[in-house]
Amino acid sequence: MATQINDDSLCKKYGIPIYGASWVPTQKILNQKPIEEKEQVEKEDQELEKESTQSISLLVFGGGGGEGRSGIPNALFTTQFDFTSNSLSPDPVFKLEMKAELPYRLAVHPGGEGLICSLPKSCRWFEWEMLENNLALRSSEKRLTELEDIGQQLALTFSSSGSLLAVGGEDGCLKVLEWPSMKVILDQADAHTTVKDLDFSPDGKFLVSLGGRGPCRVWDVTTLKIVASLSKQNDEMFGFCNFSYTTDGSQILYTTSSGGKGGSIISWSSTSWKRIGSKQISRDAISAFSVSGNGRLLAVGTVQGDILILNSVNMRVQKMVKKAHLGIPTALSFSQDSRYLVSASMDSSARVTRIEDTNMNRSNLWMIVLVLILAILVYFAKEPFLAVVFNRDF
Repeated sequence: MATQINDDSLCKKYGIPIYGASWVPTQKILNQKPIEEKEQVEKEDQELEKESTQSISLLVFGGGGGEGRSGIPNALFTTQFDFTSNSLSPDPVFKLEMKAELPYRLAVHPGGEGLICSLPKSCRWFEWEMLENNLALRSSEKRLTELEDIGQQLALTFSSSGSLLAVGGEDGCLKVLEWPSMKVILDQADAHTTVKDLDFSPDGKFLVSLGGRGPCRVWDVTTLKIVASLSKQNDEMFGFCNFSYTTDGSQILYTTSSGGKGGSIISWSSTSWKRIGSKQISRDAISAFSVSGNGRLLAVGTVQGDILILNSVNMRVQKMVKKAHLGIPTALSFSQDSRYLVSASMDSSARVTRIEDTNMNRSNLWMIVLVLILAILVYFAKEPFLAVVFNRDF
């Protein structure tokens, strides 16, 4: 098992408990700008684009102290990550105060249009804007009427194309809406006792929903019917769900479970919907889960604050950061190139972990071994020739 010794310098504290985290698709956001706005901020855009493509990336977080009088604010904020120095900015580069409304979950639109955030009683849409040469967030004039006064939503997700939005509530209600028209195409009041997690398949054909009790359900997005109910075994308790691609290009579904023996990852066929694998990866319960965009890596956070990154093919731990956070990890997100993982925690900390390409390292090792073998063969092949030239025995 590969283990990384915890380095506190890689972790930054931002003063509020964090519940949502995501990388910002900077280039797509810049492409969304109207032509006249591009002309007005052309210089700023070029500078931001230059930084983003070379060494700087932007991340967005949400969290806070809730509705109580704890004195801890609620906010959405962004930070910069410097790939060269492998470090997060010590302070937010932008912060949007949310008064008494706690941003609990957030989903960034894959096309760069903005992000949706779940608040205690509703969901709100936020748009990107250029402010002092940095991308900032502002509450949009677009009202999400269909998602007002619906209670706390525990899960939000866009389809990969950005044309569908799914939300799941604390009351067990599941909604699927067309984006951006907000036309409701599925409104299932009793989908689960509580909706804990949601995810669309990469091809957009299926939606998986996972609840506090009962089976995990797979919905056909076209017919809006349940096509599979994935049952738990023994003392399993499902926690998270994610679709992904496999190395051969087919789709696969992952769910996490926690039980008496600890945390496990279960893989399911996307055609038969049968279990095709299960592996315990931690003695502790899983508090956060994510899958890289290329499908090669899985990441989990445990209630003890550890972060584990696994190879999806053999389920072996590729990197482990013990006590990455002092508190429970609440959110994980891979960068667009799958080389970095951001993790956030209730202890107000965020961390970006670099993921080494073990395949590349292994290739380099074999290349070195091959060169050494060739050098030895060349040396011994020359010995008879040298013996003839100098009439000596070697």
